[in-house]
Amino acid sequence: MTSEVDADPTVPTLEMVAARAGVSRSTVSRVVNGSTSVTADVLAAVQAAIEELNYVPNRAARSLASRRTQVIALVIPESTAMVFGDPFFASIVQGVAMYLANTEYTLNMMIAVESRPDKTRRYLMGGNVDGALIVSHHSGDHSYEHLERSLPVVYAGRPLTADGHGGSYFVGVDDIAGERGAIDHLIERGRKSIGVIAGPQDMPPGLDRLEGWRQAVRRYGMENTDLVEYGDFTPESGAEAMRRLLSRGVPIDAIVAANDQMAVGAYTAIREHGLTVPDDIAVVGFDDNYFGLTATPPLTTVHQPSVELGATMAEVLVKLIQREPVQQVTILPTSLIVRQSS
Repeated sequence: MTSEVDADPTVPTLEMVAARAGVSRSTVSRVVNGSTSVTADVLAAVQAAIEELNYVPNRAARSLASRRTQVIALVIPESTAMVFGDPFFASIVQGVAMYLANTEYTLNMMIAVESRPDKTRRYLMGGNVDGALIVSHHSGDHSYEHLERSLPVVYAGRPLTADGHGGSYFVGVDDIAGERGAIDHLIERGRKSIGVIAGPQDMPPGLDRLEGWRQAVRRYGMENTDLVEYGDFTPESGAEAMRRLLSRGVPIDAIVAANDQMAVGAYTAIREHGLTVPDDIAVVGFDDNYFGLTATPPLTTVHQPSVELGATMAEVLVKLIQREPVQQVTILPTSLIVRQSS
């Protein structure tokens, strides 16, 4: 009978993982198969050994021997409320599905809750999929670092890891240029004191859209360079951030928000203060989704091609799986959609 060791002595085996972790072969097998009957210390030791050795379980080896699983995972490390409440994610799924419809690949969508990232990681490394698309990655979430050693991975936006994006493949939009364009538009409309409701600073869109605002503030020599408040991409956080900005007592005649939901939330706070959009304060969002289109007044926004983003991510991943030439970094352009809020 042929064992893993007999097959190829250069390939990491279950026995090698067990030896590295200081546990039995059966314990490693239970961890690989997702069992919850092992202690947290043992689980951590086995996972560390798997990473160090770049071990691929037998299921994956069998899949590779028979070509592929023909399954791609779309991983979104957010709460279900966020995933189903933000139209950005629906657009990404649409784009991925549209591209895969003309291939032999099936899409497996995974909402990876923060409390059990190990469960998702074990599934991805267990030979169940040929590759993974990771959307909405946070810098504090290290669950998917080095996953590329085991299977092809493509991120939406650059992954914020300690070594930058390293050798990771990603597709993003030009957030900095998009935000600068929004400020250019407001300056052309005669606005002089422009605040910003920034997104979370552990995500590329939050960081880069704020950087775009900062670059424009410096370029135009605006006096109020600290008109910054932060939200979490929800309408409620946009309203709260706008209230904090208005409570400072500093004149503001325009606001840019890191997404449309926060921009529409800002409308609420502006009206609470007896002010109007756009006569008193012009507002510009980012995304171009139904939140802005159905707002009153309709929202000026930076359009990011979310459907194209999803489709391009899928295309890059399929090419990686099939070992075809592909660019490591793909950046898509944005455009400004001018409506009545500015």
